[in-house]
Parts: sequence; structure tokens; C-alpha cells
Amino acid sequence: MTSIPELVENHKSYYHIGDTKKYEFRKQQLEVLKNAVKEYEEEVLDALKTDLHKSEWEAYTTEIGFLLEEIKFTIKHLKEWMKPESVKTPITHLGSKSHVHSEPFGVTLIIAPWNYPFQLQLAPLVGAIAAGNCAVLKPSELTPTVSKVLAKLIRENFDEKYISIVEGGVQESTELLKQPFDHIFFTGSVAVGKIVMEAAAKQLIPVTLELGGKSPAIVEKDANLKLAAKRIMWGKFTNAGQTCIAPDYLYVHSDVKQNLLKNMQEVLNDFYGEDPISDEKYAHIVSDKHFERLKNFLNDGDVIIGGQHRSEERVIAPTIIDNISWEDPIMQEEIFGPLLPVLEFDDLSKVVQEVRKRPKPLALYFFSESEEKQDYITDNLSFGGGCMNDTLMHIVSPYLPFGGVGTSGTGSYHGKASFDAFSNKKSIVKQTTKFDFSFRYPSAKNGFKIIKKIMG
Repeated sequence: MTSIPELVENHKSYYHIGDTKKYEFRKQQLEVLKNAVKEYEEEVLDALKTDLHKSEWEAYTTEIGFLLEEIKFTIKHLKEWMKPESVKTPITHLGSKSHVHSEPFGVTLIIAPWNYPFQLQLAPLVGAIAAGNCAVLKPSELTPTVSKVLAKLIRENFDEKYISIVEGGVQESTELLKQPFDHIFFTGSVAVGKIVMEAAAKQLIPVTLELGGKSPAIVEKDANLKLAAKRIMWGKFTNAGQTCIAPDYLYVHSDVKQNLLKNMQEVLNDFYGEDPISDEKYAHIVSDKHFERLKNFLNDGDVIIGGQHRSEERVIAPTIIDNISWEDPIMQEEIFGPLLPVLEFDDLSKVVQEVRKRPKPLALYFFSESEEKQDYITDNLSFGGGCMNDTLMHIVSPYLPFGGVGTSGTGSYHGKASFDAFSNKKSIVKQTTKFDFSFRYPSAKNGFKIIKKIMG
């Protein structure tokens, strides 16, 4: 087998041939990827069922369908994105023209997580291909069945010198992070994101980090409670809460708390029936380690909805926990599972103060009929992205960049933002030779006076 250093060197040699920069090549490779995703649909669905117990509906909508839409959007707009952007020229540059060229970084490393192991491996690849890069993919070892399908898909459809895949665990990831990549795109936990950024910093490799954090859902007393309950429960318990932008905890106004909780119970019964852990539509926890961590959180506060679990199947029912404080263990880290702690408030400004004390969240969801209150939240809290009166849906739009801020990530992608994430913006001035301004040179008579007049 080719060693990792040799693999990366082969990519660099191939990149400098120049084929990956051509529009027709990029478009063709995106078509290849689209057709491969369709061809492997059944294998991907089966693999996601094996590794995460995902239903066919959930697996298709959140992984396959999402990815196909991203590819189609990119193909449609690629030629336009590739065009050099003409920008204005200041008076100091009279006679010249200025452009911004999007050039590929070169060879990029894309490290994927386990929670959406197919989509989060290949969606960044769409941006890498569109921008003209070569890529090395590293799928998660925690979803081995999906990893095998990904390896098969990539190796059967792409030249290994163009796009390759490295399976394995920590050892392989550590070796990859030692290589001289031109860009690293990582999706995963904050803890591992720090390791990736540290490794990249040693070689000054630019990074895109898509991380996570504790993303709040806030329900004001004027909210549409039935819709709020339905949209929060959907956003929280999709993939059994193993979603980086899932609502991590709920802040609800004390006047409507009981009414909202009643609506949530009704929604839960509608979504998953009276025995959610036996429902085939409901996902399971990825590993024993993650299951045990989540099970320990059940000791915090009072479980008022759910709480049932089966260790042999690594499944925990959608659970709502009341009487929680910020000092409880469940509030000290991102939950990343089907547990929703509930806090209550009477004054929205106090919620803002509490959220500000913590690291900036990846997402935030606010439920209120008041545009004034919506603007107040938007203006006074920093977060990667979010929704007013909904959850998760901001990630679906190819017109919206998706990413975090602070500890929840750096950089963004999706749609045009994916193309930009894998591109260097190269500034070019095309200067005229038909005339020359002598006042810019040190030998010019009265040059300083003229410069002060123009620039002062």
C-alpha cells in the first residue's frame, strides 16, 4: 500500500499538472460524484442503518438527498463562481484594472465525523472539487460500515492521485496531520478541533473548523407553542440528538412552560409512539462509550418525559429533564444525544446574559411572534447561525453560509461558501503601459505635494 507521505506527494504532483483547475474537468468530476451517490444509495442506506440505526427516510433526507441538492446547485453555478471578479479601481490606480481570482489551495485534507458520516464527508468534497483542488478523505472509524462504502465509492470512481481516502483511527489521523497539506477541513468536536488546529499551526496550514457547542432554543411567552414544540422536538431528536446544530438545551418563559411541555409530550407520541426505543424510525447511539456518557446525564435534574433506555441496543428514548441548573454536569458540555434539559426565565435580558457567559454557540433558535424580540436576540448574541421560529433549517439553504464562531468553529461552507472555503482569493492589478505617473517616484519634482493632495 502507498504510505501516507507518498500519497500526499502523489496528489501534489498530480495537482500541478493543472487538469483540476479546468472548468470542464471540475464539472465532469461533480457529475461523477453525483452519479456515484445515486449508484450507491442502497449500500449507503444499509450502512447508516447498521452503524446508527437510521431510518431510510431520515438517512436519505439528511445525508443522500442533502448531498445531491448541494451537487446540483454547485454544478449550476460553477462557471459563474469561477469567473474573475472585477472590482473598482481607486484614483491612485488610474489606467489600471483590478480583479480577484479564485484559485484552488492545492491538496486538501477533509476529516469527517461519525454523526452524519456520509454527508459530512462528501459535502465538503463538493466544494473542494468545485474550487479545483485534489483531496484526501478521512472518514470516522466509529462508523466502519459507512467508511467501507465511502472507500469503495471513492476508489471505484476517482483517480487515486486526484481523490483518495484513508481509513483507520487515531494513528492514521495523526500521520495525516503531519503532512504538508495546503488546506485542512475538519468537522467534529471542539476537543479534536483544537488538536487539528495545533497541528495545522505548526505548518501554517489554513483550516476550516466545523465544531459544535451548546446551542440554545429559547421560547418566549408570545410564541406559537404548538409549532415551537413540534419544531424543537424534530430538531432535537433527529438522529437521536447526535447533530451538531441540535438544540442542546431549552430556555422557556415560566408563563408558558407547562403548556409547552404538554405540547412536547403530544408531539413525541405523534413522532415515535408510546415506545420510542422500539420505533424503527428512531436512531441509536453510535458507541458504548457515548451511550454510557449520556446515560449518566439522566441522574441530573428530574426526568419528566422519556428516560427509557436499552444498553444492549445503545438506545435512549427522547428525554426531557426539568429542574436543571448551570452547575449540573449535563450543562458543562455539549450533550450530543437525545436529552433536552429545561431552564425557565421571566426576563429575556437575563437569558442573554447567561448565554453570553458561555462559549459562542454554533446555532441558536428563538421562538417569538415579536420581530422586535427577534432583532434583540440577533443583535445581542453571537452564534454561528440559526432560525427564528424553527430549528435546523438554516443549514439546508445553499444560499446561506454555514459555520461557527469562536469555539464553535472558524470558516463556513455550503453553496458558494463551499467554493470560497477551498479557494485562495488572489488579487491582481493589470497596469497600463501607455502612460506613467512620475509623482509616485522619489525623484519626482513636487511629487510629495501631489500625493498629499490625492491621498490626504
